[in-house]
Amino acid sequence: MSIEPEQATPWAPHAGVSPVSAPARVSYDHVVLPGDFPDPTITRIGDTYWASATSAEWGAVFPLFSSKNLLDWELVGHVFPDKLPDWAGSNFWAPEFHHENGRTYLYYTVRQKGGVLCVAVASADHPAGPYHDHGPLVGQAAGSIDGFAMPDEHGQLYLIWKEDGNSCHQETPIWAQRLNPERTALIGEPTELFTNDVRWEGPLVEGSALVRHDGWFYMFYAGNSCCGKGCNYATGVARARTLLGPWEKHDQNPILDRNTTWKCPGHGTVCELDGRWFLLHHAYAAESHEFVGRQGLLSEFTWNAEGWPEFINRSPQAPAPRDLARFNVADEFAGERLGLEWQWPITAPKPAATVRHGRLHLAATDSRLGTIIARRTHAATYKAATTLDFAALPVDTFAGLAAVGDPYNALAIMAGNGQVQIWHVRSGKQQTLAQAYIEPCATLTLHLEVWGGQRYRFAYSTDGTTWQPLPTESFSLNGTYLPPWDRGVRVALIAQGAGETTATFSNFIIRNQR
Repeated sequence: MSIEPEQATPWAPHAGVSPVSAPARVSYDHVVLPGDFPDPTITRIGDTYWASATSAEWGAVFPLFSSKNLLDWELVGHVFPDKLPDWAGSNFWAPEFHHENGRTYLYYTVRQKGGVLCVAVASADHPAGPYHDHGPLVGQAAGSIDGFAMPDEHGQLYLIWKEDGNSCHQETPIWAQRLNPERTALIGEPTELFTNDVRWEGPLVEGSALVRHDGWFYMFYAGNSCCGKGCNYATGVARARTLLGPWEKHDQNPILDRNTTWKCPGHGTVCELDGRWFLLHHAYAAESHEFVGRQGLLSEFTWNAEGWPEFINRSPQAPAPRDLARFNVADEFAGERLGLEWQWPITAPKPAATVRHGRLHLAATDSRLGTIIARRTHAATYKAATTLDFAALPVDTFAGLAAVGDPYNALAIMAGNGQVQIWHVRSGKQQTLAQAYIEPCATLTLHLEVWGGQRYRFAYSTDGTTWQPLPTESFSLNGTYLPPWDRGVRVALIAQGAGETTATFSNFIIRNQR
């Protein structure tokens, strides 16, 4: 994904003074990870920047992006592209890089199967992988999340993390504890650095990211409620002369808060380019909010005379995404495999999806909605379509197009057994809202349209030209229930059926609207 840098307004001289030619200053305040990429992390290794973000309940887990200039990012792989660690269950959150002696470590949050949230670590000889998992480092009774590795003033590496006390109506201490020389286990005793004790922080502090500057350790952290329509997340900063404290919170916190364009900015990591400082963090675009999810923004900051970081207007300055057409999708299934942008629920094995001769062959399953492969959305208003080889669809196999929050919440237009149906899935309960019998045809094109993330309409065509709405009455369905509390809506292809049946698709299209 590429972003055209904006040029700052040139200096305007006073009357009578000859203008001085100076290069325009490039603005880096942009959405650099558009779509649902919460809790983004960034690091520089050699001449390349690397970024990742929360995956939550979608695979492949932990995307890996690379960039040479902070603005143009390429998705090059995933930390866990196919198989998850055997011990890990869900909630793949908050990855953080640490690079040392030619090896890259990724500290991440995950819920153990049948257990608590914990901080774990994986490592690789190259930041693009492949990664080897080393398992959990810490998992307190209330849960442990948001691990970040930081050397102290003596060069001893520590893990910084949050005790997830808000999950049980307790405080949320930030802890530090030394890592072993292999960086795969904690040694010694933990030290509490600080907790949520300031009003704006609400029930929690979390998402610690540390940097050392002019003899101080600075910890950027998030406070209050992260997610969903009622979020009030913001970013604060604290500093200390030594890693284990004492820590002093800035009296001007929060230093990064909402504005009319971006809501709930928080949980970011610091980076530097040519002497300029940035926080890569997430925020909701006010126009699309929870329907798209938390997007990855760069926000530049400077250091004031007192040594504290300052953001312009104490809020993200990235413009709202305007050229939404550059996020359109037109996948004709060329090549030999699905692109890296496709996702699937981690509650199921990686789907059996074969790309061959311009067709996607998706193996069906009979669990819940069936097999799901999905793409992130970038707007709350869009149109989507797919063309299905209807004549080749086996009996009792349904295939279609859906807006999906998760496997328990979806709106779908599905075809099978000579019919087209509208499926409404909410909290795991599925209803067929409408259905229509159609004459035999070779292909069937299914169409989904949504306004503002809330109103959905569906239609189908047997010839690609004439459209029949379903339901036949002219009304829309309400999809406000679709987004989970921490994720945006995806558009998905679905194949549901028993046995070894397969659905075949010839395209997948998303057209964003304003």
